[in-house]
Amino acid sequence: MTGIAGLRVERGGHVGLNVTDLDRSIAFYERAVGLDVLDRSSDGERCHAFLGSGGDLLLTLWQQSSGRFSSSMPGLHHLSFQVADIASVRRAEATLRELGTPFHYDGVVRHQEGDESAGIFFEDPDGIRLEIYAPAGAGDEPMPAHAGPACGFF
Repeated sequence: MTGIAGLRVERGGHVGLNVTDLDRSIAFYERAVGLDVLDRSSDGERCHAFLGSGGDLLLTLWQQSSGRFSSSMPGLHHLSFQVADIASVRRAEATLRELGTPFHYDGVVRHQEGDESAGIFFEDPDGIRLEIYAPAGAGDEPMPAHAGPACGFF
């Protein structure tokens, strides 16, 4: 389907996040998600970084906020990263536990009943809600206690 001006979006692009401490956030996304710093500026009041994978830009970090992320305000619900398989999700979970990262569920959970995708749901240092998931191989992974998709109500 094309838009009013004939525009057809090919795929999603990068996501930009406001962070309180650029160095801390870069270290977190490098270690927890495996992203690489593609470019960075520490130009006084305009500190930012471009992070990606395989040279592709996925995430921009802008040091221009204070406080913590609030899920009660309109805006970003969560940011999700897809990996190859459940084993990769479990490796990410182990790293995040070493970092003392807050989780929303205890370990890997399926997205919904009968679904083969599953992931982990956690927060970055500013409280931004994140997910690392695999599209298949969930097997007997548990469902969250509430009704509805795991990635919808946490």
